[in-house]
Amino acid sequence: MTTRLRLTLVLFAAAASLAGCAFQRAQIAQDARTTMIGITKEQTLACMGPPQNKATEGATEVWSYQSGNGLTVGNYGGGTATSTRRFCTVNLTMTAGRVSQVNYLGPTGGLLTTGEQCAFAIEKCAQR
Repeated sequence: MTTRLRLTLVLFAAAASLAGCAFQRAQIAQDARTTMIGITKEQTLACMGPPQNKATEGATEVWSYQSGNGLTVGNYGGGTATSTRRFCTVNLTMTAGRVSQVNYLGPTGGLLTTGEQCAFAIEKCAQR
């Protein structure tokens, strides 16, 4: 096997491994939209820590967390190069002291990995 072919195979294996991780994180984020419903404020603080922002409207609170690994994706179509930084803002709606809704904002992932950047913040809570 030539050195060039060996290098190509190693790079392909590394890329496939990274893509698999992105798919797994996307699934964690998708599942968290249901598995986190009903957890208490105390449980949320234990698995996610204090929110970066908090808003209150009557008895409802929204806790916001920033998430992501700083991934920047290049796009090289049409002779121009652009890049997009992926990240996620996780908003947890708290009603009566429990999570009642989980929402994600931002460029959270790719076409097949929507939400994968959100998993970094919520994965400890989603595995309960």
